[in-house]
Amino acid sequence: MTRIVDRGAITAAWVGIGMAIVIVISFLLVIPIEPFVWYLALPAALLIGYYANQRSDRRAGPWPRILVNGFFAGAVTGLSLAVLVIAVKGLFFVADNGYRDPSAGGSLTCQPGLACVYERYLADGRGGDLAAQGVTDADSFGRFYWGQQLATAGLLVGLGAAGGLGGAMLYGLFRPGRGAAATGEPVTG
Repeated sequence: MTRIVDRGAITAAWVGIGMAIVIVISFLLVIPIEPFVWYLALPAALLIGYYANQRSDRRAGPWPRILVNGFFAGAVTGLSLAVLVIAVKGLFFVADNGYRDPSAGGSLTCQPGLACVYERYLADGRGGDLAAQGVTDADSFGRFYWGQQLATAGLLVGLGAAGGLGGAMLYGLFRPGRGAAATGEPVTG
């Protein structure tokens, strides 16, 4: 046991990256409802934290290894969610050219990127809320916008790490074959 985490936890981390890709594609690109990404971060990490130890076959412990396995896999899952959300938001931020459906008032006249995103927020009636936050021009809007995105990314990493630890604790409490492995009896199932 010279590794920090078991091989099964590394495999679980890769599965967590796959889950993050599916969640972000589903809820930022296909059905653009970003809060669903936040809501799914914790249960996804719980599953990955549990799976990290199941995959590692940690039937008899030790507890510190179980917790590290779950934390690692959950943190990788949360970090993957954060990186993908920032990447998708960044893509749409720099590619915004002000196009809007004619029923929404037609296209905005603006410089693509930051200026168009800011104009879009103003056109959607969020100018008063932005002004209350100290946002008065495109530059202050850019700082505000990316500050919010980084806060969301931090939340996703935190939810992933906490969920991974939670999943590891659940595994530790309810792990299969715990009694048989500790007594030296053959483990079945």
